[in-house]
Amino acid sequence: MQVALSVKNKLLFIDGTLPKPVATDATIATWNRANNVVISWLYNFVSKEIITSILFATTAQEIWKDLKTRFSRKNGPRIFQLRRQLMSLQQGPDDVGTYYTKLKSIWEELSGYKPTFPCTCGGLQQLQAHTKFEYVMSFLMGLNDSFSQICGQILLFDPLPSIGNVFSLILREEAQREIIVTPSNANSKNIAFSVNSSQKHQFDNSKNKFVKKERPKCGHCAILGHTKDRCYKRFGYPPNYFKNRTTNTVNQVDNSPKSSTTN
Repeated sequence: MQVALSVKNKLLFIDGTLPKPVATDATIATWNRANNVVISWLYNFVSKEIITSILFATTAQEIWKDLKTRFSRKNGPRIFQLRRQLMSLQQGPDDVGTYYTKLKSIWEELSGYKPTFPCTCGGLQQLQAHTKFEYVMSFLMGLNDSFSQICGQILLFDPLPSIGNVFSLILREEAQREIIVTPSNANSKNIAFSVNSSQKHQFDNSKNKFVKKERPKCGHCAILGHTKDRCYKRFGYPPNYFKNRTTNTVNQVDNSPKSSTTN
């Protein structure tokens, strides 16, 4: 709400710096018109259930105070919650960019709760430098152990780089690792595929070498050695089939060894 009202230069109507003029003032009509514009914007910001409770307010400042009283949270519980999130935040499975975004959102919200005060002695600069140092330390402590080497190199800098420069160095290290790791993974996959293919080929060769091939069986006469589409009993025997078969049988009998007899 404050961002939208500041763009229109209407924060003066909710913080009380531009009070309502008296009825006899010449600017009363202009003020009422601008005040009603801010009220309409506030109506559009809140839900319908809340509008009924602020419908009878006459100034934008009254509406703002009522909303602030009902919905503003105390700083203590929220600071405690942010501190706990900051202490337990780790990179884990996230990439560096995602982890840095989470840390930055927590850190900046915590910074909004810190008090501000004017300083002319130079002590405030030392305090700001120490805050930036803690910011970098929180970022480095939450990184995975795989970045321990680059973290050690960063800690050797004196003074310590800013959080933006540290994030850039870590991001560059992550990108370099992706370039190096990707080709090696591809080569390992190709080697594994080649080994599996070779083993499978050897297995198939050994299988074809040692497994005995089964003889076909005819579906018509149930005799081994031929199939149904080549069965002689189904389609007829070829010419001279029985003559050649008889001749072969006689030759086998004549060529067989005969037993010798003694007188």
